[in-house]
Amino acid sequence: MAVFKGFPLNLLFASILLILLLCIQSGGGQKKKENMLAEKVEQMMEWSSRRSVIRMNGDKFRRFVKAPPRNYSVIVMFTALQPQRQCSVCRQANEEYQVLANSWRYSSAFSNKLFFTVVDYDEGADVFQQIRVFRPPNYSGTIALALLVSLVGGLLYLRRNNLEFIYNKTGWAMAALCVVFAMTSGQMWNHIRGPPYAHKNPQNGQVSYIHGSSQAQFVAESHIILLLNAAITMGMVLLNEAATSKGDVGKRRIICLVGLGLVVFFFSFLLSIFRSKYHGYPYSFLIK
Repeated sequence: MAVFKGFPLNLLFASILLILLLCIQSGGGQKKKENMLAEKVEQMMEWSSRRSVIRMNGDKFRRFVKAPPRNYSVIVMFTALQPQRQCSVCRQANEEYQVLANSWRYSSAFSNKLFFTVVDYDEGADVFQQIRVFRPPNYSGTIALALLVSLVGGLLYLRRNNLEFIYNKTGWAMAALCVVFAMTSGQMWNHIRGPPYAHKNPQNGQVSYIHGSSQAQFVAESHIILLLNAAITMGMVLLNEAATSKGDVGKRRIICLVGLGLVVFFFSFLLSIFRSKYHGYPYSFLIK
């Protein structure tokens, strides 16, 4: 058997053939990747020419964002813009996102290296299930509670020789009213949902403090409701004071009229807000 310096020729030829086959396959695979990448970039550029923000579903997201090869960057906004979702924050964020994407699309720095996309929940719910959200722990509530307990404990310690204020009915009544006003105005809903303080219409600049739907509210709306409830309660307190006190008749009459005016005016205002949120609300406050 022929040898080449001690190495069999048939084995040498087999090794060279294997190397050539690997090079050919590697070159073909590289060419295929380049063609696939070129097709993806061309498709993304075509979509971007139609609209600045490319809408994607689950299949498009996996193909053009997750799957290699990819030599471009993609900014993806996950949102829920369908009317049945009633996500006012999503609509506001989408408006600003559109402004940003348009600014990039028509700037001199625009290239095929960056694209703006959006995935709506109703068009790509499976994509949302792939996302893991890591939220850092929030200790602000625990710290606030500890500070409150420390403050109350310190106050009780300083007044340990005179604790008559604990039995003050007026003080406890005011504290209870504050809790009631906070809860009935929707402060807990604000804490859970985190709504915006108000809404500014980007077209005419008009600011809305009352949400038009009964399923949502603004932070400013809860403050307005709190003040209205407080004013109505003050009117009821004045009416009760006028009826139960034994002072001057003229003074009691003035107190009664002031209390009645507070109840009538602010309760009517409260009903008007209910009618604006609950369309077709049938009740009104009338005096005959």
